Amino acid sequence: MSVKLTFWLRGLFISAATLLWFAPAQAQLNASAEETFSQGTLAMRSGSLDEAAGDFSKVIAVDPSFGQAYFNLGLVRMLQQQPAAAIQPLTKAVALKPTLRGAHMFLGIAYHRTNDDGKAIAELKKELHVDPSNATALMWLGVAQLSDGDIVAACATLDKAAELKPNDVDILYHRGRAHMLVSKESYEQMFHADPNSWRVHEVLAQAYLEADRYDDAIAEFQLAVTARPVEPGLHEELGDAYWKRVQLPEAQAAFREELKISPESTTAMYKLAVVSFEHSEPEVAEKLLTQVLTIEPHFADAEYQLGRADAQLGNLDGAISNFSVAVSDSRQKDTDTVRQSYYELAQVYRRAQHPAESRTALEAFLKLKQQADSDQAQKLQDKLKKSGQTQEGGRP
Repeated sequence: MSVKLTFWLRGLFISAATLLWFAPAQAQLNASAEETFSQGTLAMRSGSLDEAAGDFSKVIAVDPSFGQAYFNLGLVRMLQQQPAAAIQPLTKAVALKPTLRGAHMFLGIAYHRTNDDGKAIAELKKELHVDPSNATALMWLGVAQLSDGDIVAACATLDKAAELKPNDVDILYHRGRAHMLVSKESYEQMFHADPNSWRVHEVLAQAYLEADRYDDAIAEFQLAVTARPVEPGLHEELGDAYWKRVQLPEAQAAFREELKISPESTTAMYKLAVVSFEHSEPEVAEKLLTQVLTIEPHFADAEYQLGRADAQLGNLDGAISNFSVAVSDSRQKDTDTVRQSYYELAQVYRRAQHPAESRTALEAFLKLKQQADSDQAQKLQDKLKKSGQTQEGGRP
């Protein structure tokens, strides 16, 4: 290509190919101008942007009412990293043909790239009036709203974009950033309103826990619990911090306190069971996990842990049954729970002197592990590849 395209604009370049690059020239164009338009379209697609700009300018000189030529010229200017130069032809395109799909969107992007977010928002909303399901236009509207300081509106807009394209990494990036800014703003207001609130202690504790500052997290959670001893969830969070700190008796005590407040909390019950198992109390874990599965059947992780407890207690038939159920109940066949269930199943079958079944389970484990390793390697390659592209072009 004659021009080095940035990563974000390359995606728009591909999207634009589905719009009007091959739009037929209108009837009043003479044969020569129509051929020039086609040549410009092909040149733009191949990356010969100066040639494409020249061709579209020639077509406009022949017929100044041909909206598609202005639109394509605007795209060329965007691809040349000249958003200011793209505004005039794109403005002309939407004036001639207000319903031209993509024109308002690219005009909005051009305004955003030239730091005029007010006009960008207006144009992107016009695009969405023409094409309400345009996830790319929604993303750029959210980006412009975020840049304009309207964080709440940006969150709502980007949520809609994510509903339309749930796996689009650019949409997810901007959506996450918008929600992060809302959270930051909300927490700042909370600290200002009441710096001694138990909620402040909880937020600080959560931040410390995410930063692996376990002692600080425990101290803040304890202050929150002291202020609100019967608040649902607080004792469980304190138990999580103790668990990460490998203070198992304290974690058990915290989870038990949580269950006094919320007796039907399967998460607290499950965590107490697992911590009890780790604290060499398989009998306690077995009873709790059985109760968890009574409340919430098909809980694959609980079935897996119950299998471990049964295996340690010597109940091999129960262990085989629970590991088998954990495998069948998991909806994602490449999860750690399923892989580990197959591994544990192989060990229990071996102890129960069922070598054929043990071998089959071990083969299933190795197959899933190999697939997981391959997927992880591919994700790393994709991450490195995208990192290189992002460093080349940057974020939108």
